[in-house]
Amino acid sequence: MDIRQLARGTVAWVRLERVVLTLVRRYDLDVARVEFLDADNWLSTPCVVDDEWFVKIVSTQNARVHSLLTAGRNVGAFTSGSGGFFDRFETPLEMVEHEYEATLRMREIGCNAPRPVEAFEVNGLGVLVLEYLPAFETLDELPEDRVRALAPKLYEMLGLLHEHGLAHGDLRAENILLCDGELYFIDATRVQEERRRETRGYDLACAMAVLEPRIGARDAVRAAAERYPTEDLLSAREFLDFVRLRPDHDFDSTQLRSEVEKAADLHGR
Repeated sequence: MDIRQLARGTVAWVRLERVVLTLVRRYDLDVARVEFLDADNWLSTPCVVDDEWFVKIVSTQNARVHSLLTAGRNVGAFTSGSGGFFDRFETPLEMVEHEYEATLRMREIGCNAPRPVEAFEVNGLGVLVLEYLPAFETLDELPEDRVRALAPKLYEMLGLLHEHGLAHGDLRAENILLCDGELYFIDATRVQEERRRETRGYDLACAMAVLEPRIGARDAVRAAAERYPTEDLLSAREFLDFVRLRPDHDFDSTQLRSEVEKAADLHGR
């Protein structure tokens, strides 16, 4: 059994069935076609309903795993010279309510994200309903030339979040989608609003870590420097070793750090 599946746990079918029946009642459906997805994630049981809604079902086990991951990320933030800035969730309902609000806020400022429909609780399970994007590719599925062309847009979207005092907090290739030629962000996590400088640097480090294996450190940093000032690039540099420890990032932190320092020198720090 995959470690992520083991960590995520299994939700009993009778509980999943209750969620589906609740959706049928809420949306006044006669029947519903449900496809449960074999998704590579830790934090929910995802499914698609009638090819219209993407539904995340979050259990108490998922909330516990999120708390453990959050603790680990905060320890990593301390090792980067910054205090921890990730917040944990107490309940499955709190998890889905946060993602609903984060997705709504992203859309309100003009950042592409699936349309959030609602978040609610069924028998102790948190349920998040989003617009279903039927035909998308994640950034790691795209060819190199396409990734290179999209890099400026990725930093533009991230910069838009930061300009409005928001942060993503879990930026990785699987959370960056391409649908109908447009980039979308999904799965934003909770970070402390008063730690904007640190979270901006962390997000930027994650974005460079996503791009470096595909387009090289020089181009990843060059595209970032077109959108972000030197101060933010140097802040991101301090998080590169922390990001490298995450199992969902595989990149050359030494090369990225070197290119960041070259860019900083070029712009007179």
